[in-house]
Amino acid sequence: MDFSDLSVLVTGGTGSFGNAFARYALAHLRPRRLIIFSRDEVKQLEMRRALGASGEAVRWFIGDVRDKSRLYRAFRGVDVVVHAAALKQVPTAEYNPLEVIQTNVLGAANLIDAAIDCGVSRVIALSSDKAVAPANLYGATKLCADKLFIAAHHYAGASDTRFAVVRYGNVAGSRGSVVPLFFERRHSGVLTITDPRMTRFWIELEQAVRFVHRGVAAMRGSEIFVPKLPSVRIVDVARAIGPACRHDVIGCRLGEKLHEVLIGEEESGRAVEYDDLYVVYPFSAERAELGPLGRGRRVDDGFVYASDRNPHWLGVEELRRTLGAEGTAALGAAGA
Repeated sequence: MDFSDLSVLVTGGTGSFGNAFARYALAHLRPRRLIIFSRDEVKQLEMRRALGASGEAVRWFIGDVRDKSRLYRAFRGVDVVVHAAALKQVPTAEYNPLEVIQTNVLGAANLIDAAIDCGVSRVIALSSDKAVAPANLYGATKLCADKLFIAAHHYAGASDTRFAVVRYGNVAGSRGSVVPLFFERRHSGVLTITDPRMTRFWIELEQAVRFVHRGVAAMRGSEIFVPKLPSVRIVDVARAIGPACRHDVIGCRLGEKLHEVLIGEEESGRAVEYDDLYVVYPFSAERAELGPLGRGRRVDDGFVYASDRNPHWLGVEELRRTLGAEGTAALGAAGA
């Protein structure tokens, strides 16, 4: 898919993902216009300075996905929307439920209407592992948003606008990831661990960006794209970052799961496996046609893609090698 004549807009564009996507898009995709849509003028200023001359194709748009009229103004002439805006802190969501619903659910509904009415060609939304069998309000709002985007392909009717979703867990080094927290606290000699049994999928920021780009290119409508990822044990991440540190076990936070799940058992009948990803289709897997990804294989009934059942693991030494190159970038991304 050639982006050189396209106008691309990223909601939540000043966050960790938005910063990384902008750098990747300017270096590799070279869209005609890249629009950063976000609420924070200070972060936009900082991002503009960081991009420097490379950001000449970037346009800056202050706005909130809660404001439907502002979305209509921003989406004029836009071809592709990457929807990364969300309130995603789990404890914050538990104590501010209506605020999170207004951004994550009603904001998604606003975006869908604006995209269809403004003639946007493709919309891809970032989801979360927490949307699978949600145990907290944030996960419930992401599940609702996923359902909205999947149904929006049919809601669009005769419109050419297509919608799809990418789903992965916490990005290593992003805000909300434990990695920058461990780097920050390792000099104290003590790292806090919620539960020594806890596991997570491991995806790096640039890998997430490339996967979203791939989803935009491959989507035909209503798919959920899930990357194949290695798993890590949180205690191994702590050992890799602070090998001499003592671990202080504090227990799981409100709404926190022991393990990440990217495909639930109830989705197995609609999931197809490819070499390096899964796709959950909106219909039975037998109906999945041969498309841009080639021919896949239907997963077994009852299949669950969870971080504790994964055959691919990163150990302490592999994590240390990865974090040795990524540690400084992780700390920087956390403040983006």
